[in-house]
Amino acid sequence: MDKIVQDAELGEVVLRRSPRAKHYTIKISKGKVIAILPERTGEEERMLAFIREQRPKIKKALQRHPEPELLNEQTSLQTATFGVRIYCTKRDNFYLSLKNKELQIACPEGTPFEKEEVQRVLRSMLERALRHEAKRLLPQRLMAFAAQYHFTCIEVKINNSRTHWGSCTPRKSINLSLSLLLLPWHLIDYVLLHELCHTVEMNHSERFWNLMAQVTDGKARQLRDELKSYHML
Repeated sequence: MDKIVQDAELGEVVLRRSPRAKHYTIKISKGKVIAILPERTGEEERMLAFIREQRPKIKKALQRHPEPELLNEQTSLQTATFGVRIYCTKRDNFYLSLKNKELQIACPEGTPFEKEEVQRVLRSMLERALRHEAKRLLPQRLMAFAAQYHFTCIEVKINNSRTHWGSCTPRKSINLSLSLLLLPWHLIDYVLLHELCHTVEMNHSERFWNLMAQVTDGKARQLRDELKSYHML
C-alpha cells in the first residue's frame, strides 16, 4: 500500500513498496515524486535518506515535468496555429471543432473537469488537433529547411512523444512530436534544424554545435536554453 509523505520542497512524495524491487527507483509522474522501494524492513528510512541525497536532481526533474494544468472552461492556451476554447453547453457528449484558428471543445453541462477520465477525454481531443496541424505543417517546413541548408532527410513522422521534441535515426528518418505545436515558431524551427543537423552529426559534439550555429545565425545555444522553459503535452 502506498504511503504519502509531504516534503516542503518536493511536495507530495509517494512511497510505493514492490515485491519485485531490488533497488531504489525514483520517477516523476504528473508532477509528483514516486519512490519505489523493496518490501524489506527498514527500507523506508533508507529511501527517505536516498531522496534527501538526490533532492537537487529531483527538483530539476519536477521543473521539467510539472503537474499538468487542469483543462476546463478557464483554460487559456495558444498553440502555434490555434487558440483553445473549452465551454459547456446543452449536449450529451463532447464535441470538437477546429475552425478560424480556434479549437472549440464543447462539453456537456455540469462536466466534472476535476475527474481524471474527463481530463483524458479533453487531452485526447487536444492531441487530435495538434496531430492534424503537425502533419499539415511540420514535414513540409522541415523539408524546406533541408533543401535550404543541403541536408538529406529520408522520411518525416509525427508521433506523440512526451520525452523528446524530435529525434533522428541513423538512416536519416526524423520523428517530430505533436507537442512541437505548443512552442512559438522560432523554437519549432530550432528543433527542426536540430534534427536536420543530426542527419550529419549523430551526437552533440562540438562539430554538431558548430553546424547548429551556422544554421541559426549563432543563436543555437541561446535557443536551446529558451526551449528548456517549455513543457510537452
